[in-house]
Amino acid sequence: MSVYSMTGYASAQHSSARPGSEAESKSAPPSHLGLEIRSVNSRFLDLSFKLPEEMRPYEPALRELLIGGLKRGKVEVRAAIESSAQGSVVDPTPRLLQRLNAVQDNVKAWLPDAAPLSVADVIRLAAGELGTHGDWSETLLSLGRQALEELIKAREREGARLATMLIERLGQIRALAAQAVPLVPQLVAQQRQRFLDRWQEAMALTDGSTLPEAAQDRALTEATAFAIRIDVAEEITRIQSHLDEIERLIKKGGELGKRLDFLIQELHREANTLGSKSAALELTHISVDMKVLIEQMREQVQNIE
Repeated sequence: MSVYSMTGYASAQHSSARPGSEAESKSAPPSHLGLEIRSVNSRFLDLSFKLPEEMRPYEPALRELLIGGLKRGKVEVRAAIESSAQGSVVDPTPRLLQRLNAVQDNVKAWLPDAAPLSVADVIRLAAGELGTHGDWSETLLSLGRQALEELIKAREREGARLATMLIERLGQIRALAAQAVPLVPQLVAQQRQRFLDRWQEAMALTDGSTLPEAAQDRALTEATAFAIRIDVAEEITRIQSHLDEIERLIKKGGELGKRLDFLIQELHREANTLGSKSAALELTHISVDMKVLIEQMREQVQNIE
């Protein structure tokens, strides 16, 4: 399966003359319906719609369509209808003029003092009539399916880029862990010997005699306990285990964003412990480099579905 990002954009358009009679269709300017979908990262699936008033009844169908295709992300859907009649003078059809004349006669029958329709009124009413849109439900849902398909493809392309970047960072962290592995036994032995030497120096300064056997045993015990405290072999092993699991999930694909986020947190915790237990400058540098790479991964994992 593929890795999907939650970031993407897609749009779809459709142009058509207003539904109606043949005469009205010839005189009616074509209308343009545009639909676009934008998505960014979010913990859950968060849908918002900005639709023209005449398309509000179709929002539930669009919502159901998106829920079936997306799992996470903050998704915004916009739709707009434009007509070429805007900004132009409309030529009213004879049928429309007859209707307006009949309406005017009915109004005057009840309101004799009402002002008659002017040419400007007729043109404005004709523009409104021709700009009235028919049933766009099938077209809107068709555009929704088309835009959703394009959005998923865009999120898949972005997800592939993120997966490549994460795999590269995993390789760099593995290299740092490999550098730390041979340092561990060497550092433990050095610290143990250093602790014992200082203990002997302190005892020699106290009474000027050789170190008693009991005191020497205690020194060895303390040195061993200190060596255990600075031993980071366990942290390195867990880091390698987390790296293996992250790589396995990325190669498997699917819905893995939340699991990756958890593993990144655990990876950062182990790298932080590695630095806090470090008794050598080399391990400190390795820990810092690891945390920089892990933070870069965390930022990108936030975008994965």
